[in-house]
Amino acid sequence: MAAPPSIFLFQFVTHNDAVSRPNEADELRPSETRVLVVDDAPANLSLLKQLLTRDGYSVLTARDGVYALEIVEREAPDIVLTDVVMPRRDGIDLCRAIKANPASRLTPVVLVTSFQGHEDRLRGIEAGADDFLLKPFDSHELRARVRSLLRLKAFTDELDSAEAVIMSLARTVEARDVTTEGHCQRLSKLASALGLRLGLSSPDVAALERGGVLHDIGKIAVPDAILLKTGRLTADEFEQIKQHTVVGDRLCSELRLLRRVRPIVRHHHERLDGSGYPDGLRGADVPLLAQIMSVVDVYDALTTERPYKPAFPAAVAFEELSNEASRGWRDQHLVDELFAMLQEAPHSSA
Repeated sequence: MAAPPSIFLFQFVTHNDAVSRPNEADELRPSETRVLVVDDAPANLSLLKQLLTRDGYSVLTARDGVYALEIVEREAPDIVLTDVVMPRRDGIDLCRAIKANPASRLTPVVLVTSFQGHEDRLRGIEAGADDFLLKPFDSHELRARVRSLLRLKAFTDELDSAEAVIMSLARTVEARDVTTEGHCQRLSKLASALGLRLGLSSPDVAALERGGVLHDIGKIAVPDAILLKTGRLTADEFEQIKQHTVVGDRLCSELRLLRRVRPIVRHHHERLDGSGYPDGLRGADVPLLAQIMSVVDVYDALTTERPYKPAFPAAVAFEELSNEASRGWRDQHLVDELFAMLQEAPHSSA
């Protein structure tokens, strides 16, 4: 009997080669690499363009920081080499603007300058510069620095691509079940908002935002016949459902940038009294981020319509969550904070 499509997809993603690693051939594809050179001196601009074009790069040019920023936003170059002293917008301010934009902040920026003072380098570092090149520069050094930064950029792009694949898979899982449409987005929004309310760090809040989307990604390994079943699950079927937390953790383990998300994915079905799964954790051993996701997950399930139940009012959901807290499953403080937050929100129905 053929395996369901979701199983094939799961096997593909968890294969060791699923997330490709840049190699020497992949890193240095000059013909596909766009370098932006910014300098108000035509002679310098011409020299840099000639050197980099000789290596096969596609070279874009700009004579001031204002026009350069327009090119960055429009063309998304792979690296920017910029003079520091320029009219309208200098190189340090250009660098700061590039690094402030989420769409371009990972683009390497090299400041090409004749200044050797400690204060000038500090200004560049504070603006986010990735490297410095002193004038007059050595052509071999210039080319080596460009190659080195482009190599790092290739690895960064691979990580971004891998995360995009994982996030797309998570949305594919949600799309399989029309009754849970929007569930992941709601959890992402609620959990991160609750994390902010609790005073968690920015990385933890970001993990909650990602975790809302990724918490059920392991269900990609659950056959449709079980995942979409409207009747009561058998014991064996429920055991397969429970494995989605372990599978999801394994999927996320491929990426270091998801290390804060993994406890959410693996432990959002744990209960404080040890009766949850997959590891039967108790009390403080249940990660806080997983506890937060668990509370908002139950709230969203209760307050949205499903084939087997109507959408309950927020007050009923609060009562049910409080009952679960009294049984030792949840932290009552988290339940209270969630509902206080919902009541304070504009147009709240809590």
